[in-house]
Amino acid sequence: MSDTSAGLMPRESEKSGALKQSTDEISVIDLLTVIGKKKHVVLQTTVIAVVVGLLFAFLLPKEYTAEVTLLPPQQGSPISSLLASQLSGLASMASMAGNDLGLKNPNDMYVSLFKSRPVEDAMIQKYHLMSEYHDKLLSNARKSFEKHANVDGSQKDGMLHISITDRNPERAAELANGYVEQYKLLSANLAITEAGQRRLFFQQQLDETKGKLEGAEDALKTYEDKNGVIQLDSQARALITSAVSLRAQISAKEVEIQGLRSYAADGNPDLLQAQQELDGLRAQLAKLTGNSSEDGVIVPKGKVPEESIEYLRKYRDVRYYDTIFEILAKQLEMAKLDEAKEGALIQVVAPAIVPDHKSSPHRALIIGGALIGGFFVGILLALVFAGWEQLKLDPQNAAKIAELHNAFQMKRAAKS
Repeated sequence: MSDTSAGLMPRESEKSGALKQSTDEISVIDLLTVIGKKKHVVLQTTVIAVVVGLLFAFLLPKEYTAEVTLLPPQQGSPISSLLASQLSGLASMASMAGNDLGLKNPNDMYVSLFKSRPVEDAMIQKYHLMSEYHDKLLSNARKSFEKHANVDGSQKDGMLHISITDRNPERAAELANGYVEQYKLLSANLAITEAGQRRLFFQQQLDETKGKLEGAEDALKTYEDKNGVIQLDSQARALITSAVSLRAQISAKEVEIQGLRSYAADGNPDLLQAQQELDGLRAQLAKLTGNSSEDGVIVPKGKVPEESIEYLRKYRDVRYYDTIFEILAKQLEMAKLDEAKEGALIQVVAPAIVPDHKSSPHRALIIGGALIGGFFVGILLALVFAGWEQLKLDPQNAAKIAELHNAFQMKRAAKS
């Protein structure tokens, strides 16, 4: 008995599987049959979609994209190079694990600078983009410009790619190259690398010293106009010159150390050497005058007559600020050279040229999308229409449909 039942169970399962497969095949056949009966709906919908796609593709204005390729500054200071050479093993491990640790692309900073508000506003004002984009507010014009501009620094070549899209090809190239120029104007006042920071620091110190030098020169000229020029003997002049030169070198060295401390650790060799040089200059000054400072300036009193002390103070101030100005100017030039060696400026690898073919619209893609979309929408409408006709065949559903139709008819009559 058990053998018989065991023999029947596989047969029943086979029958149920066959029945299910038959049902699936019938449902697919029914769907295809419905689509075949309503093929005119599918065809008409597809044709309408293709016609709309054609109109859309050929009515859209042509747009052209001009691209600039830039080489970003290479961050390579002496300190970072020294550390990289000493820790080359760790550096290689860090480079392999960079993506896993979520380290940012160094080009992201330059992308952000290009997309910064000052650069975008400068572009809008220089090229009158508010009127071109028909925007009354600067914030809206900025958003419109961002839609037309693209800054990409994530490609494998490590370059920055700046592209501008416009309806006029010549205008697109002009805007792309102008975008780079506006960035350069902004970055000229920014200290990005370590050498750039030193350059900016010495520039500020030089500007302050220049103001003090002009003030000292005016004070000396005013005194000379009022009291006349006092002739100094050669010994006094030599002492003042030597003392002022040493004091100026001390001040410049202090400024240099202050700049080094902004990015170097206490044990940095350059910082230690600068500190030793500062101690040596102070020792020389102490031997010359018997004191390292007097109210921030040097006056060898024992060697100068009392009646000339006021004149000597003003003369000394001029020589002091003039000497420190020259020293800081040399430091500034050295910082500029270091910044140039580090490649602080964006370098244009390939400037934008006038594009010779449009970048949009992609008419083939639009028409192809309309064709595929229209075909599937047509199938969906065919199924909906077939389902609606099937509902009408049921007497109960037919009565409800008629009642619904009459309800809308009454509303139309009431409105009329």
